[in-house]
Amino acid sequence: MPQEHYFSSKPADEASLRTIRATLAGRELELLTAGGVFSPEHLDTGTRVLLDAVPAPPASGDLLDLGCGWGPIALSLALRSPDASVWAVDVNERALDLVRRNAARLGLGNVRAVLPDEVPAELRFAAIWSNPPIRIGKEELHALLERWLPRLGDDAGAWLVVAKQLGAESLQRWIAEALGLEVRRPEQSKGFRVLEVRR
Repeated sequence: MPQEHYFSSKPADEASLRTIRATLAGRELELLTAGGVFSPEHLDTGTRVLLDAVPAPPASGDLLDLGCGWGPIALSLALRSPDASVWAVDVNERALDLVRRNAARLGLGNVRAVLPDEVPAELRFAAIWSNPPIRIGKEELHALLERWLPRLGDDAGAWLVVAKQLGAESLQRWIAEALGLEVRRPEQSKGFRVLEVRR
């Protein structure tokens, strides 16, 4: 599958729904994926590293999964924080459809899978978790993070996972310098860096 497909709003290839098994929030689950989204065959290593590294999310408030794909991060947030509102944001409409289907399969009524412009502008997030789409290119990635990271609420944190070979260290420096946010690197595993970003 060409890489650009999962950055498209309407992927050109066939949807061909498939079922995979993945462990999220300590539960073995059957979940739907499809072609034209990121990592349709399995839970990717970077997301697994992130989910294993992050502390428990806030129990309530608005939580953001930025670049949600078929939904492993958003679903984990919703399972772990049933009283929170989880915003699953992506430009890929097929990915958003899969998140909605997976949330419905799991009986999760607290997940909102939406396009970026459908998130109310005044919303501030109690947490942001993301495996950001590094391969869209530095300029677009920076614009994405400039749009969303400043929307952290007071005392809120963002957790990002980035492959070391794809520029984790330079991204850490850029977030600190360009956005004036505090960045720590509390975890590294399997070639990935987990970055904690705070106001």
